[in-house]
Amino acid sequence: MGQEESHSEEMDLAQIQDLCLTFMKECPSGALHLHEFKRIFGVASSSAEESLYIETVFHSFDTNKDNTLDFIEYVAALHLILRGNLEDRLKWSFKMYDKDGNGKLDRQEVKRIIRLIYKIKLQTTDVSMTPSEICDRIFELVDQNNDGQITLSEFMEGAQKDEWVMNLLKLDVNASGWVLQNCGKLP
Repeated sequence: MGQEESHSEEMDLAQIQDLCLTFMKECPSGALHLHEFKRIFGVASSSAEESLYIETVFHSFDTNKDNTLDFIEYVAALHLILRGNLEDRLKWSFKMYDKDGNGKLDRQEVKRIIRLIYKIKLQTTDVSMTPSEICDRIFELVDQNNDGQITLSEFMEGAQKDEWVMNLLKLDVNASGWVLQNCGKLP
């Protein structure tokens, strides 16, 4: 069994290496712009929801806020998406929700991301709650002190206590699937 796990890990590393080669080929300047990021991830310009979601992803990895991803930011993004542990993925998800960067989530911030996920997932699953109902339920389950804001610790604890909340908060719209599916599409 150990050999199978090792082989699987090697494949992951090989896929990451392919994506890094794609970066170097597509971005010889060393800077990846949003339109190139969308092309690499295979986001169709016709899908407003996927486009807005990938823009949010892009900006969450642009740590120096220069509207490009350098190679280090790109590799960090790939590592998190493809191999990141649950805690790191939840911290990243929190950062994606926290649009104003104040370290707390209000209902507007949560509802904004829920609407995007809702529209993307609605295409593939049966979602019976509205974004407002989903947001209310998240706050009911996660906002421990009922102050109308969710801190990182409340976010982490709430996600790990409730599977339904976990599935919403970790922003699983198959980002790794997008990466793996599209890494070989470029010439």
